[in-house]
Amino acid sequence: MRQHYPRIATLAPLAALILAACGKPAENGMHGMPPPEVNTYKVQTQDLPVSFEYVGETAGSKEVEIRGRVNGILEQRAYEEGSMVKAGQTLFVIDPKPYEAQSAAAEADVASAEARLAQAKREVARLKPLIEQKATSQKEYDDALSNEQLAAASLKATQARLKEARLNLGYTRVTAPVSGITGKAAKSEGSLVSATGDSLLTTVVQVDPLYVNFGIAEDDHLKLSREAAVGKIKLPEGGKYQVSLRLSDGSAFEQTGKLNFTDARVNNQTGTIDARAELANPGAKLKSGQFVRVMLSGAVRPNAVAVPQGAVLESGQGKFVYVIGKGKDGASVAEIRNVQVGEWVNLDKGAKGWIVRDGLKAGEMVILDNLVKVRPGAPVKLATPGQVPASKPQA
Repeated sequence: MRQHYPRIATLAPLAALILAACGKPAENGMHGMPPPEVNTYKVQTQDLPVSFEYVGETAGSKEVEIRGRVNGILEQRAYEEGSMVKAGQTLFVIDPKPYEAQSAAAEADVASAEARLAQAKREVARLKPLIEQKATSQKEYDDALSNEQLAAASLKATQARLKEARLNLGYTRVTAPVSGITGKAAKSEGSLVSATGDSLLTTVVQVDPLYVNFGIAEDDHLKLSREAAVGKIKLPEGGKYQVSLRLSDGSAFEQTGKLNFTDARVNNQTGTIDARAELANPGAKLKSGQFVRVMLSGAVRPNAVAVPQGAVLESGQGKFVYVIGKGKDGASVAEIRNVQVGEWVNLDKGAKGWIVRDGLKAGEMVILDNLVKVRPGAPVKLATPGQVPASKPQA
C-alpha cells in the first residue's frame, strides 16, 4: 500500500504561513499589501467668491438695416462688403439727377414767392398813409393786407417744398448711421430702389461695445433668491456682476464687462430669464452670432466649505469623499462621507474646487489622492506634507 504522509508534512508549514498572514489585516492593509500613502486637505470655513456660468450668444449693440428712402436707380456701391465703416460714411449712391431738378424747381418757386411777398408789402406800405388821410377806401387797404398774408403763406409753402426736395436729394447718398461692420449688399448697381417696397440695401452691425445674450434658468434664480434671503450667499449690490467670456476653443476673452439688463419676466418658451451683458470689443475680435460661455462673478458664499474637485467621487447614491478617521487601534483609516456639492470655486494656486453644502465640517481631513486604492474602513498612511505619494495621484 502506497504511503502519502510525506506530502501532508510538506503542506503543513504552508498552511501555517497563510493563517499567520490572515491574522493581522490592520497592519498590512488589504490582501497583505501595505496601506496606501495619501495626501490630505484640511477642511476649513472661509468666504469664497463664486461664479455662475451660462451659454450665451454674441450680438451687436446696434444692428441697423440700411434702406433706401427715395425711389431711383442704384448708381454706386461705395463700400466693401464685410468691411468696417464709420458713422456718416457713404455706402450707396442713388441717381440724384431727378432730385437735383426737383430741388432747382423748388428754389425757383421760392424766389417767385419771395418776389410776390415783396410786392404785397410795398403795396401795403403805399396804402398805409393814404388810409390814414382817408384818401383811399378801407376795402382797398384790407385787400392789400390780405395779399401780403397770402404771399407770406405761399412763401412758407414753397420753402417747405424746397426743404423736402433738398432732403430727397440728400437721401440719394445713403450713409452709415453708426460705425460697424457692413453686411452683404442686397442690391447691385443698376437695380431699382423703391422706398415703399423692397428698400433694404444692406446691414451695419456695431460690435464695439458687444452684447452677449443668455438665459438664467428659473430654478437657478429661485434657488439663489432663497439662499440670499437666509444669508447663505451674498449677491453683488444692484446685480452688478462682472462678466467674462470663454470662447468655443476654451480660451478666455481678454475683455471683461458688466451685466446691463435682466428681464423682469420669465420667457415662457424657454423657461429662463433673459439677460444681457455688455463688453468692449476692440478691433471687432468677436463677431455677432458666436456662442460663448458667460461667467458672472461677484457673489460670495460666507463661511463656506470647499474641497478640491479631485477629492470628490461619485457612486449610484451620489457624491462622496474619503476622510481620515481612527481605527480601533488608533491607526488612521479611511471613512466614506456622503456630501452635497454646489458650484465650482477657485482654491489656492488656481486649483478648482467644489462648494460642499452638507456632509463636511471644519477640521476634517479629506483624502486627495491614491483614491483607487482606498477602501472604507481600511488603514491609510498619511504622507509627509509636501511629499508626493509613492503612487501617482488620481486626476
